[in-house]
Amino acid sequence: MSSLTQATPSRRVFVQSAAIGTAALCLPALATKALAEPARALTSSRVVRPELLRRALTALDRHGNRIAHRDRIAIADFDAPSANPRFHLVDLASGSSVSMLVAHGSGSDPAHTGWLHRFSNQEGSNASCDGTFLASDYYVGKHGRSQRLEGLDPSNSNALSRAIVIHSAWYSNPDMLQTHGQLGRSQGCFAVGERDLAQVFARLGEGRMLFAAKV
Repeated sequence: MSSLTQATPSRRVFVQSAAIGTAALCLPALATKALAEPARALTSSRVVRPELLRRALTALDRHGNRIAHRDRIAIADFDAPSANPRFHLVDLASGSSVSMLVAHGSGSDPAHTGWLHRFSNQEGSNASCDGTFLASDYYVGKHGRSQRLEGLDPSNSNALSRAIVIHSAWYSNPDMLQTHGQLGRSQGCFAVGERDLAQVFARLGEGRMLFAAKV
């Protein structure tokens, strides 16, 4: 389905006071517990862009009655190419984030350029879809351990029926960048590197929000 790659060090994501203010208005102050697995380093200067963070926080506020846990969120920045760590796991209490690679769907990039060109919510499109997702339950399927995603917006309302999920894949491993300069493509899923899946599950968990967009 989709693909991600490897984790970057914790970074300050609230780089502007305006972003901090937005988070304070939208979110309750929740205590977070330390995660057992530390982030592995993938050198990158990318952090969550303020405009994308504001859109994610607005979505979190809009769908607040559906999101059980509001301490951490995931943001997929599809303005960036697949060679960049563009999947951000953000701790809203501390303002820190961990970033990793993620693949987009083949239907979003038919020529395999490494850039997402379009979204689609259509069955059989093999494309990524944008919008707000609820991280749901875990299961074991053809890609091994996976996590279902419920689409909360009209742009991703078919996520469950299309089996748009989080899973790991060999084509999202870091060595793809060394040999091809970009990741492989999924069928629309958020597929991460094989060594990164446990960390994604630990940091996102069930009942939290994933937001995917191009700005």
